[in-house]
Amino acid sequence: MLTVEMINTPHQITSAFLKREVMLEIYSPEHTAAQTPMHLLLFNDGQEAEALELASTAASLLSAGKIEPLLIVAIKAGEDRLQEYGVAGVLDFMGRGAKAEAYTQFVVAELLPYLSATFKTLGRGKCGFAGCSLGGLSAFDIAWQHPELFDVAGVFSGAFWWRKKAFEDGYSDQDRILHERIRQTPIKPGVKFWLMTGTEDETADRNHNYIIDSIDDTIDVIKELTLKGFTRPEEVFYYEMVGGKHHPSSWAKALPGFLTWAFPTPFFPI
Repeated sequence: MLTVEMINTPHQITSAFLKREVMLEIYSPEHTAAQTPMHLLLFNDGQEAEALELASTAASLLSAGKIEPLLIVAIKAGEDRLQEYGVAGVLDFMGRGAKAEAYTQFVVAELLPYLSATFKTLGRGKCGFAGCSLGGLSAFDIAWQHPELFDVAGVFSGAFWWRKKAFEDGYSDQDRILHERIRQTPIKPGVKFWLMTGTEDETADRNHNYIIDSIDDTIDVIKELTLKGFTRPEEVFYYEMVGGKHHPSSWAKALPGFLTWAFPTPFFPI
């Protein structure tokens, strides 16, 4: 078996939309021929790349021939993470997500063109976006809004509870922002979604149905996607990790499942 290593190269982009320097950790397979097409995976909360085992997991799967060549771009969150992540154009009940539209524009109009200019083999493979918790909500929303740019999205313990109204102000499930965005989208975007939760993500159970809210909210996202015409498991894949926690250690364990689903080789189909 050929051992493949992922080479980490730090990059920095000055973003006009975010008005800050955005730090990236870019992982690419060593000794990849210049003409070899590569897939692209953007990952929110890139400061957690080591804890998520992004490089080592990709290297292991590449060495085993289970995924195709893949460039991973870990985007480090800024100090305004709670404003830059979220659902673009819609604030949550605490006014968070005010810069989510700017973050979307950074990804679409600054980051992707930069990567295309820097890595010439991109553009012939698939493009994915992934994230954990609030970063997963952000990745889903950006991929959903831009199916012309993204083929797949991966969400680990997504913050699908993101809502317009507080519980004490008469919250109902109709106040969840992403679910509403899916309902209001007139056409079915051509993106596939891989969703994961852990049975120990949290303990909250707002509707007292003995199912934690993170699972309820994710299952309801899947229901909305199904109503929109998405099929399972071909277009929407769901993994519920028994004992999984809201922590990078659990998400790292789930990562191989996502990567082999999103970027499989023909010899290791999903």
